[in-house]
Amino acid sequence: MKRFLVLFSLLLGSLFFLKAEGDTSVVVEKKIEKIYSFKIDEDISPPAERKLKKALKDAENEEVDLILLNLNTFGGMLNVADNMRTLILESEIPIWVFIDNNAASAGALISIACDSIYMRPEASIGAASVVDQTGEIMPDKYQSYMRSMMRATAQAKNRDPKIAEAMVDPRTYIEGINDSNKVLTFTAEEAIANGYCEGIVLSVEEILELHNIENAEIIEQKLSWTDSLINFLVNPVVSGLLIMMIIGGIYFELQTPGIGFPLIVAILGAVLYFAPLYIEGLAANWEILLFVVGLILLAVEIFVLPGFGVAGVSGILLIIVALSFSMVPNQGFDFNYSGGTAIVKSFFVVTVSVALAFISAIWLSKKLFTTSRFGELALNSTQEKSEGYSSADLSLMSLIGREAVAHTILRPVGKIIIDNQVYDANCEIGYVEKGESVKIVKFENQQLIVRKV
Repeated sequence: MKRFLVLFSLLLGSLFFLKAEGDTSVVVEKKIEKIYSFKIDEDISPPAERKLKKALKDAENEEVDLILLNLNTFGGMLNVADNMRTLILESEIPIWVFIDNNAASAGALISIACDSIYMRPEASIGAASVVDQTGEIMPDKYQSYMRSMMRATAQAKNRDPKIAEAMVDPRTYIEGINDSNKVLTFTAEEAIANGYCEGIVLSVEEILELHNIENAEIIEQKLSWTDSLINFLVNPVVSGLLIMMIIGGIYFELQTPGIGFPLIVAILGAVLYFAPLYIEGLAANWEILLFVVGLILLAVEIFVLPGFGVAGVSGILLIIVALSFSMVPNQGFDFNYSGGTAIVKSFFVVTVSVALAFISAIWLSKKLFTTSRFGELALNSTQEKSEGYSSADLSLMSLIGREAVAHTILRPVGKIIIDNQVYDANCEIGYVEKGESVKIVKFENQQLIVRKV
């Protein structure tokens, strides 16, 4: 009897051991007491990547047991999606994703990287071919890279890699699943049937109910004022207003030479324009350098070279190009992913903003110096002739016909010198270099008009 009991105990122990070794479907879950929840409901771009990085950092600091991502996106930038899926795969904290309607393209890649996928009944996942911003399919080198990422990500999470590849490549044939020569997109029911979804729910709360998670502390992501400010500044409308600040500030500074308030406004506009774009990975170093070179050429044309020629035109073009290219994603000098439409759109925003800046600056300058509201900026008092005022300094009229020497460059306004006396003068035609001889031909609007001898 004792021998029988010993043999029976050994048999039960062996069966339990074999069951534990061979049955991988049994998973003992750690009790979930603290959850970190955050949402991505925009294009997959640098702001979305920043949200994920913040979530991972906060979750680690708070020592949470689970991260819940509420996702709704049609896709976005391939390089950002790659960064995000790598961060998710390397996370030591489990990450579950709730697809709130859409997980297309880059969103599909990010979802597959998560440990568990949950979907709304009407949600979909897939259509991960790489396209530009016009919706056109990109060359096969991009598709090949995306196919490999999708396969590797699916394998890492024990999902069928061929299905992941079919979401990118319509040529991938899977009998009964993808035989229509179109990229694969799953509904929620189809995703469950093929191991790409763990449950159909209506909300994050239902996910917790599905796993009998009760009384867990849920920490919602809160963006800092810095994050909110950056997201505000990269808005195209705000970018257009900042461009107007830059151009308007430069215009007013040229009207009143010297370091003053207009120049400060222009510098502030440039910093607010480029800083968030640089942080977001849109503005590259060479684009900022291009902008600086454009400003230098424009300054050289105005303050050093006479007239307005190659340097001035080149400076303006470089400024416009730098402002435009900074608004679109690129890899170095490669703008293929952005597409022609995105570049044309950014050029349109910049050129319209520049034009509006000039128009507004001209209108504002007239208002500042012609309305009584700014009496401190302009002289509005009337000087009557009966009180002894004269409309002209008649002594200057006596200088007509005399020759003088240019005391400064006249482009066209400058100073001349006669008998060691310096006068303001305006060049009638072209410009005059410093030291050249001129002849005073007339006196108009309180100013001597000169002509090169």
